[in-house]
Amino acid sequence: MALSTLNAEQLSAVTAPLGHNLIIASAGTGKTSTIVGRIAHLLHSGIDPSAILLLTFTNKAAGEMLARLERFFPKSTVQKIQSGTFHAVSYRWIKERDSMVTLKQPSELKTLFRSIYEKRDFKRLNHAIEPFSSIYLYDRYSLYQNASLNGFDIWFLEQYPDHEPLMDIYMHIIEEFEEVKREYGFASFNDLLLWNIAYLKDAAISFGEVLVDEYQDTNTLQNTLIDALRPKSLFCVGDYDQSIYAFNGANIENISTFVSRYSGANLFTLKTNYRSTASILSLANRVIERNERIYPKSLEVGRNGESHAPRLLIYNELFEQYQSIAHTIKGTYLSHDEIAVIFRNNASADGIEASLRELGIPCRRKGSTSFFEAKEVKFLLDLVTLLVNPKDMMAFIHIYEYSKGIGSALAKELFQSLVHFGEGNLMRGILAPLCFDLPKLNPAKNSQLGLFDDDLEVGLISRFAKLELSVDIKNHPLLKHPKLTKDGVIFFAEYVDFVRASQQSKAPSAIMRKAISSKLYTSVVELLSTQRAQLKTGEIDQDKKELSRERIVRKAGLLSELATHYQDLGSFVNAMVLGGNELSEGEGVNLLTVHASKGLEFGEVYVVDLMDGRFPNHKLMNMGGSIEEERRLFYVAVTRAKDRLHLSYAKTDRVKKLDFIPSPFLYEAGLLKGDFPGKRRSD
Repeated sequence: MALSTLNAEQLSAVTAPLGHNLIIASAGTGKTSTIVGRIAHLLHSGIDPSAILLLTFTNKAAGEMLARLERFFPKSTVQKIQSGTFHAVSYRWIKERDSMVTLKQPSELKTLFRSIYEKRDFKRLNHAIEPFSSIYLYDRYSLYQNASLNGFDIWFLEQYPDHEPLMDIYMHIIEEFEEVKREYGFASFNDLLLWNIAYLKDAAISFGEVLVDEYQDTNTLQNTLIDALRPKSLFCVGDYDQSIYAFNGANIENISTFVSRYSGANLFTLKTNYRSTASILSLANRVIERNERIYPKSLEVGRNGESHAPRLLIYNELFEQYQSIAHTIKGTYLSHDEIAVIFRNNASADGIEASLRELGIPCRRKGSTSFFEAKEVKFLLDLVTLLVNPKDMMAFIHIYEYSKGIGSALAKELFQSLVHFGEGNLMRGILAPLCFDLPKLNPAKNSQLGLFDDDLEVGLISRFAKLELSVDIKNHPLLKHPKLTKDGVIFFAEYVDFVRASQQSKAPSAIMRKAISSKLYTSVVELLSTQRAQLKTGEIDQDKKELSRERIVRKAGLLSELATHYQDLGSFVNAMVLGGNELSEGEGVNLLTVHASKGLEFGEVYVVDLMDGRFPNHKLMNMGGSIEEERRLFYVAVTRAKDRLHLSYAKTDRVKKLDFIPSPFLYEAGLLKGDFPGKRRSD
């Protein structure tokens, strides 16, 4: 029985009547058990499992909850429950309505956005204002979608009023970006939610209960989707003291105004912590209580046994701190997987990692580039993605950016030309073109919007006569493109070879092997391994190059192995796109940013670089953060520890010739006596 192990406060929340229920679940208080218990209660009460929707922030969290439910209910019952991240659930719903929609990663959409941005010649407009870069403008647009319901121009000019002279151009870029996405069926992660919100206005969809995990991390867009679902009952679990994603659009007001927004809402508080010792909880409480208490609560100890007081480690120099901690870890009896080093900034990880590696201690970094974001992996996935969905222009652009002399803007033109040659079919345009005239690709010129490009002129195919090409490539109309270089033609010929070879196989693993053995991929491996082995002097370290090559080959082998678990290429590609953000490689001591550590727990935790300016991070505070958010980050970091907690800082950085003062949080925690010596920021 899933409810038999719950304590009184958890049971009270789990058995709450249908309606609007908010559960404040502090760190280590059994949040997952409570959600599992609630679903069990719903099922026992006769709620149809297909009428239950569980929204989480990782698919792993949803999977773990469903796995627990399978201990008490038939698998066939549990599988009917709809569950997953906001984006995964939304993607499934959209795919059911339109199978041709393709989810694209932010990095891919930034490339598309840049190809549109580059059509504008800001310099010829002679504006006094320096325009934002394409990446910064894209990031602002993405944040806007998460954080605001007003028009982008209104939201943008409230923050950057001096950019009003450029606003028409910015808006035109965004309008063309959205138009191209619609044309090719591309969806961003934000689009998944936006499209479902629009669909739900007229759709007759109803859930018996919607459960939301980590409710404090929801942004305005996610909360709008929750309301658009119009659930008969809403069960939200979260902790305002762990709201640390404001930089990504998370809106703490979602949880702070819950009781006032929903008439008759019930509030429950889980206060018994089963994770950390009394001394660790006492330290965490002393610091976080300085933040405004949105709902009253206090953590209580729920475990017995020996309690080790948190240790403050003070070092004279920054790298001395990293080396000393590495030596301490080397002498510990705990398994490496049970140890975490947590830091506010990624820059701290390099010193720790180097010190651990020097002692032969394995470690893994989470929050850095994932396996699926590695360039060599993305290239292979783009190759097979285009086979599944020939309309995927972004996959084409990413592939062709590896050819010399072809940037994102030209790659886009080549894609559009090939589709034109195939009369709407890319693969036909590549292998057996029906039309041999170059299309008109550039938009109508408009100097006010920065559009100055001239129309394309036909180039002579004869300029490639000396290249050793097959007859079909020599006569291909793409060679008329005036911007195409000899290197570009050779790359195109190698791509055609891969496409032809791939059509001889259906099994994903066989197609992956053809991709890995292709001339295209061989050249990418050579390029990337060379780049990664280049020294500051410009020379190539051959040993480092060989090591890089081995790592690339290993990743390709892993991807090929993953493909063996799938029967068709489409299923394989979809699984890789949705699962990419949650996989990590390696084993050993966990090196984590505070954000990456959230939701995890370890026997022993080191929180490093607790110097004012680093933690709290003044730079990020000045960019829209706050001391309250930094304090919540500190709270999350220290409550990852179950048994032992070490807090450390250094007095100087010898390399950069900097002096530090301790973090104010060390004074608030009572580990340093007296008043904080720095300028205290407003609380």
